[in-house]
Amino acid sequence: MAERRSPAAAFAGRFETASASGALRLAELPFLTQLNVRVDPASLAADEVAGVLGAPLPTEPGTAVRSGELTVAWLGPDEWLVIAPEGFRYELLRKAVADGRGSVVDVSAQRTTLLVAGPRARDVLAHGCALDLHPSVFGPGRCAQTTLARTQVVLLPQQDGFLVLVRSSFAAYLAAWLLDAATEHLL
Repeated sequence: MAERRSPAAAFAGRFETASASGALRLAELPFLTQLNVRVDPASLAADEVAGVLGAPLPTEPGTAVRSGELTVAWLGPDEWLVIAPEGFRYELLRKAVADGRGSVVDVSAQRTTLLVAGPRARDVLAHGCALDLHPSVFGPGRCAQTTLARTQVVLLPQQDGFLVLVRSSFAAYLAAWLLDAATEHLL
């Protein structure tokens, strides 16, 4: 059986070197479980999904909630992205939306997660993202589907930085772009 390799694995050493300055921390958080959940937010199934997750489904556009190690991000009026540790068992979620009441699709292989953290994280992301990243506007509890360096991403602010969910096929491009954009902050 072939060894499992993450989309940005080739950048681990360069991320570590870039992170040595303390101004910025770059890393890949590979193999997180990512589940696309579709359900009517006003339905009993949505309540059951929330019960399984231990958190309500966010219903305000551009918001996210955390429950332990899980993050639930609003993607649309009836669509959420659940981000969980590798190996998260989601059978109870599928059961909650059974009988045509919704869907749960594992999209973990579709994206990888890059961490951009530290005092200069916002500055680096601002080079390629049109969103206002100021914490008063886009802080923890928010999320956005946007572009970063002309690449579609899901951006999730954290206490000390951002999770950047990028399609696996664009991970190497975005990793290289982040390293380039970070250069001025690492001197």
